[in-house]
Amino acid sequence: MANIFDDIPDRLPEELFETLLRHPAFKLERIVSKGHATAAGQWYDQAENEWVLLLKGAAGLRLKGRADLVVLKPGDHLHLPAHCQHRVEWTDPGIETVWLALHYSPEA
Repeated sequence: MANIFDDIPDRLPEELFETLLRHPAFKLERIVSKGHATAAGQWYDQAENEWVLLLKGAAGLRLKGRADLVVLKPGDHLHLPAHCQHRVEWTDPGIETVWLALHYSPEA
């Protein structure tokens, strides 16, 4: 048995990505951020679909082609289809932001 909030380092110089479960059809990971953001000018453009659930903290996501900033708080979730370009504009600097991210093939 494990707890999603266990084993979070006191210091996070970089975002922490941990695979919790891997299967040929999907990957489930825990992401922990604390004041992190995507590097200026960088966009994620993934070949897989991604569904994210924010469990703790807060974050602002920018989706390419969308004017508004998507602000996530605990309990909020979002589906990012394959090749939906996105970036993390900010995460809460005062508390860990804990995400669950499910990556799966667009053919699934």
